[in-house]
This record gives sequence, structure tokens and C-alpha cells, in this order.
Amino acid sequence: MFPLLKQFDSNSLVGRAYVFAEQAHKGMTRASGEPYFSHCEQVAESVCEWHLDEASIAAALLHDVIEDTKTELPEIEKLFGVEVAFLVDGLTKLHTLEYPEDTRYTEVESLRKFVVSFTKDLRVVIIKLADRLHNMQTLKFLTKERQNRFAWETTEIYAPLAYRLGMQKLSGELEDLAFPFIHPEEYKWLVETVKDSYSSRIRYAEKVNPILLRALSENHIRPLKVDSRAKRYSSLYKKLQRYDMDIEKIHDLIAIRIIVKTIEECYAVLGVVHHLWTPVPNRFKDYIARPKPNGYRSLHTTVFCVDNRITEIQIRTEEMHEEGEMGIAAHWAYQQARDKKGYNTQNWSGIKKSGELLWVEQLKNWQENFTDQEKFVQSLKVDFFKDRIFVVTPDNDIIDLPKGATPVDFAYCIHSDIGDQCTGAKVDQKIVPLDYELQSGNVVEIITHKGKKPTEDWLRFVKTEQAKGHIRSALREKTKAFREKAGPLHVEFKVIGQTRHGYLNEITAVLSEFKISMNSIHGQSDPRKTFDTISIRCDALPEQKVAKLLVKLKKTQGTREVTYRFI
Repeated sequence: MFPLLKQFDSNSLVGRAYVFAEQAHKGMTRASGEPYFSHCEQVAESVCEWHLDEASIAAALLHDVIEDTKTELPEIEKLFGVEVAFLVDGLTKLHTLEYPEDTRYTEVESLRKFVVSFTKDLRVVIIKLADRLHNMQTLKFLTKERQNRFAWETTEIYAPLAYRLGMQKLSGELEDLAFPFIHPEEYKWLVETVKDSYSSRIRYAEKVNPILLRALSENHIRPLKVDSRAKRYSSLYKKLQRYDMDIEKIHDLIAIRIIVKTIEECYAVLGVVHHLWTPVPNRFKDYIARPKPNGYRSLHTTVFCVDNRITEIQIRTEEMHEEGEMGIAAHWAYQQARDKKGYNTQNWSGIKKSGELLWVEQLKNWQENFTDQEKFVQSLKVDFFKDRIFVVTPDNDIIDLPKGATPVDFAYCIHSDIGDQCTGAKVDQKIVPLDYELQSGNVVEIITHKGKKPTEDWLRFVKTEQAKGHIRSALREKTKAFREKAGPLHVEFKVIGQTRHGYLNEITAVLSEFKISMNSIHGQSDPRKTFDTISIRCDALPEQKVAKLLVKLKKTQGTREVTYRFI
């Protein structure tokens, strides 16, 4: 038995679930050759580590018995109660997504069931994330096809979902576990490239820490902990793509983290750090005064540190650190500790309906509007699992939107009629254009005119699939594509591929094959001459032609990444 599970005796709810699940899975093995029940134990151990209640731990032990054994749900309910049965039912295995090269999504109703289950009780998704974590840790034992499917699902659905729930450590772990399977060559290049950089920067952090501790002591501040954390490979790769694959431009490869007792000490430490070293302009972020949409709180500052090296320093309390690592699971643990009553529906609802988790209720209502399977999954990724902002209505209602959303997205989120009849917007009592990018905390008011209809140009800047769907529906009777009326637009392709002779010529040959006239082309290699970044701009193209062109470009030998944007 795993260490944390040993605390429960055989007569407890967890103990009885342990014995039942072990017997139910007897004789079954995993692809690794290990007993299948070891997976159930590991999932339950993670749930226990995250300080969830006994019902959650029991459900984690039982999460596969209905799917993989002859056990039926009424038996679970009879033996372990309605609460555990509900959690187990919500955890029925998810076989919904196909690998992205085939955009046909099957059995989407299973995904809907999962969405509905966790919007009723967030413990369902937390247990599911523990299940996914262990599956990803043992992914090497599966077939190539299943590895690709699991890795893609994890990157597109589960890691962003963990992030939205504030479980940033888990989100990063999931992305890192998926990264080698989705981008194997990039992963190998990255590990080899940053190996020396990581080592030297860790040694540098060890050099900085004594200086920092001495300065804090002189100001009568005793931190609970000062350590260094390395940037994860998956997030580092994303950032390198924005910096032309140049590792020297990444200043937070290693960040120094200071943990103190109180919020007051956080700001006191910040004062000491800024007195000790000059801060880099425009690189200070106060996530305590203004938390991230997923609840993350901390102070981030970047300074010209020892030897004038640019270094990121993070400052937070122990509670903030726990919340940053475990997110909603930490909230649940704190709620239990305060109440000392274990689980009750009212307490969990209070957590679920808190300001930063209103999106859960929105998700429950939103999923009912989709009949197209592919659009359902694509919209799920964009509308709910990307970075979030929170804006406010004139009546002080909080609206949850994806980062980059506009007043038109906001209007359609309120009601389709308000979106269709939108003629203008005020943000913080100032008139703004409809393509204005909203920020968290903005108070947004929509100006409408009865009988007004959306224009095709709106599709150029709206962010949410919800808004796009309503706009396309309102424009369906029109025969001309929106770009014919949108004025002079361009499309810019960005291609990242391995540096080799003739690569640029092959890329341009693909565009010539499609009879596309290039307005401009720009190529640049990273400092190590390993990757080329090619930017190509041309006149706007129909979406269908863009899709076909992307497929062709991706098939060019050495191509690693192809993206595009309309300008």
C-alpha cells in the first residue's frame, strides 16, 4: 500500500474501497506488466496528497471498476453510498478525441458527460487529472498511436484544464510529459541545448542566495524558504518560438523563489530586492493585488542581479505557494481544515461558485448549444481552456472570457441578440472600437441598435467560438465571403524548420504551386544554426485554401512548426 493510503484502516470508507477495487481488478495487468490495481493505488495516492476527502480517495480507487470489470454502478452505490457512486460515474473513461490529423471526433457525448459531471462537483475533474497524470507517467509502454492520442489530449484539454483550476504544477507536469511525444526532435534539441545553460544558471542562483539571505536578515526578515526553480521544457519551447529560438533571450530560465509568512513580508522583501539590485523597467508584476484569473498570487520582479545578470525573483506566502501548486485542491483542503467537518455539498458549492471559478457554471450551460462534434471540442479548447480574463458588467456581474477577447465577444456572452445588435462599446466609461482587446477588471457596457446585424469584418477579430458561431449564423444568407468586404487584408505564415540547404526554396515552391503571390519573405536562423524561421506575407486567402496550404507546408522535409495570422 502507498504511504498516504496506510493511514486508513480496513473498516474506513477508503479501506473498504481499497479491498473491493483490489479484488475487482485481480489478475488484470497494465501494458507495463504491472498489476492493474497499482494504477488505482497511484491515482488515490495523488488525490490523498492533494488533501481531498475520503469520498474522493475511495472514488479514485474505484474509478475504473465499472469500465473494466463486471461491477455495475448500483453495486457501488449500495456498498459505498450515493456520493462515491456519483464520483465514480463521472469518472467513466473518456474515449472521445482522435489524433488531430483526423479532425473527426467520435463519441462526443462521453466528453459532454464528463463536462456535466465536473461542473456539478469539481472533485470529479481533480480525480480525473490524477488519473491522467499517472497514465502520462507510464505512456512509454503504449503503442505509438495511443501515445500520440494521449499526448495530444493532455496538451489540448487536460493541462489547460489543470491550469484553469489553478493547479499550475500539475499543468506543467502534464505538458512536460506530453512534449517528448508530440515534438520528439524538438525535445531532444532542447535538452541538449539548455543542459549547460541550466547547470550554469543553477550555480549562479546558488551564488545569489547567500547575498539575498544576508540582506533579508539585515532587514529582520526570515524567509521560510529560498530556492530556485527551472523553467519547464514545454513552456521554454513555447517562449523560444517567440524569441527566434535564441536561448540567450530567455531571462527566466531559472527563477529565484522566496517564501515568507505574510503578505506584508512579501512587499518588504520586494523593497529589499529592489534596494539591493536595480529592477528591469516594465518587468514587475503584482499578482497579489491583481491575481491571475485562475487565482494565482505572487510578486514577480526582474532585476539586474549579481554580475549585472538579468534574473527573475518571485515572492509569495506559504499559502500562495500551496495554492499556486495545487489550485482548487488547496482551496478544498483549507475549507476542510477550517470547517473540520469533511465534505458537505454547501461547502463545495461555495468553492465552486467563487469569483475565479464562475466559468464552471458557464461551461455547463454553454456545452448544451453544440451539435457539431468537431466544433464542440475546438470551442472547448479556445473558449474555456486558454488564458482567461475577467470583465465586469455595469451591474457588477463578472464575465469570464479568453485572453484577447473583444467587446463583441463580451456582447455575445451576455446574449446573442445583444451581440447581433452591437454598434459600439464603452470600457471604463470610454468609447472604444469593437476590436479593442479587453483586460481583466474592465467595466464593459455595450451600445445596441435595434435591427442592427453583425458585419463580416467581426470574424476577423472575435476570439470565442461562441461569437463566431452566432456571427456566421446571422450572415448565412449572404453569398459573399466576409473578406471580400473587409478591405485590404493580408495573411502571414510563419514556418520553423531545421536549417538545411535549399529549405527556403522548397517552402517558396509550395506557395508557387498554389499560385500564391508573395508580398514579402523574411528568413532568419537561430544563433546555433539549428532552426530557420521563415515569415511570408501575401494577400488574404480563403480559409479552405489556407488549410490546404498548411498541410502541404507541414509535409516539407524538416518543417517543425507552421502558424499563420490575418493582418
